[in-house]
Amino acid sequence: MQIPIVSGIYTDSAGDFRVSYPRNLVPVPKDQGISQGYLRPADGIVFQGASPGIGRGGVNWGGVLYRVFGDKLCSVSSEGAVAEIGYVANDGKPVTMTYSFTHLAIVSSERLFLYDGSTLTEVNDPDLGNPLTVVWIQGYFMVTDGEFLIVNDLTDPFSIQTTKYGASEADPDPVVSLLRLRNEVYALNRYTTEVFSNTGGANFPFAAVLGAEIQKGCIGTHACTVFMDAIAFLGSGRNEPPAIWVGSNGGAVKVSTQEIDLILQNYTEVQLADAVLEVRSDKNHEHLFVHLPDQTLVFDGKASATMGRPIWFSLGSSLVGNSMWLCRYMVWAYDKWCVTHPTLSQVGYMTRDASSHWGESIGWEFQTPIIYNQAAGGQIHSLELIALGGRAADGVNPTVWTSYSLDGVTWGRELPMSSGLRGDRSKRMIWHRQGAFRRFRIQKFRGTSASQMSISAIDAAMEPLAW
Repeated sequence: MQIPIVSGIYTDSAGDFRVSYPRNLVPVPKDQGISQGYLRPADGIVFQGASPGIGRGGVNWGGVLYRVFGDKLCSVSSEGAVAEIGYVANDGKPVTMTYSFTHLAIVSSERLFLYDGSTLTEVNDPDLGNPLTVVWIQGYFMVTDGEFLIVNDLTDPFSIQTTKYGASEADPDPVVSLLRLRNEVYALNRYTTEVFSNTGGANFPFAAVLGAEIQKGCIGTHACTVFMDAIAFLGSGRNEPPAIWVGSNGGAVKVSTQEIDLILQNYTEVQLADAVLEVRSDKNHEHLFVHLPDQTLVFDGKASATMGRPIWFSLGSSLVGNSMWLCRYMVWAYDKWCVTHPTLSQVGYMTRDASSHWGESIGWEFQTPIIYNQAAGGQIHSLELIALGGRAADGVNPTVWTSYSLDGVTWGRELPMSSGLRGDRSKRMIWHRQGAFRRFRIQKFRGTSASQMSISAIDAAMEPLAW
């Protein structure tokens, strides 16, 4: 029999069945003749060089990668060389960066800075207030201070007038963030989202789009992003726990599963307010990254549409267990995905040629659904992990381990197996004499980035137990 591998099952202390998503393995919906989908190694991260501080955001403007490191706006070359441009305030939180035809805008530590390619200048107009984020739309930079929507003067980006204040008044909840989508501004409040379009006029030139309001809101300034021609955000409606939503055209669809919701409820609202959402559209994947304090959860919109169910996996930079994914602020520049380290002053880029992170080995893991033989139990003669081995680095003989659980809580002894030296692409990984189970059984497999292999299926040779 063939055992599915896209997601698994475990149980918890409350006596509930929980879903186990692959860690550091990316589900790919592709029929290769073995199965309908497979797991490939998540991209590795290559170190390029040092930076003058920890990365807080980035953008590609005019073919040049600009980033904020600590309190410095910098340009970064294709080789990772960093050149300082000027000072921006630093409160340790992510920045927002966007651009017009003439200026790059940065909101950092509730202050607005504009860079014209040669001079970095702070907007010191007292009518600006304390901006949380910024978008550019139809000639205007629009910011919010949590209460008002504020645009600059159309002819002078450094001038702010109180007559050009607007408000998101569909609900008294505070404005948390702004996003631009299809020449409209989405004002994401804590429990609602209102949409504005440019209607002209001498004062605030934007008006709310009737019927476009979404009855869900965002939990934090950076916990939202544009995703697959819609807006994705971590948040909720009133009197609801937080979840992951994708919204547009007056409605929102929840893409977080029950398991993802349970994971989110392990964090406080304060912790979730600091979450960062990013998007990466690459190689027929539409990935939504939800950066949490100790792990990153990833939703694949394209794979979910193909397979007809939500496809999630997690990323981390440890050998075993959940951990922070040491990758932030992915920007497509110089024909690669350029990234920064979230806790160290380093720059790098993502690669498919390796799975290590910043030169350090990391681990991967996945579990199977419950193996159940209609209450008859079973004798497992062998388990074969069907994978593309033989891709390890020269001189490395990587190991894959498997273990099993009969209750979904405790796990037995791990059994190792070589996945093959480099070039040994015909290597088979078969564990013989795998014992019996009377009720059900769950199998777990794990390895390290040294193995660098894709996994297409698990084949089990099994027969019923004779009672």
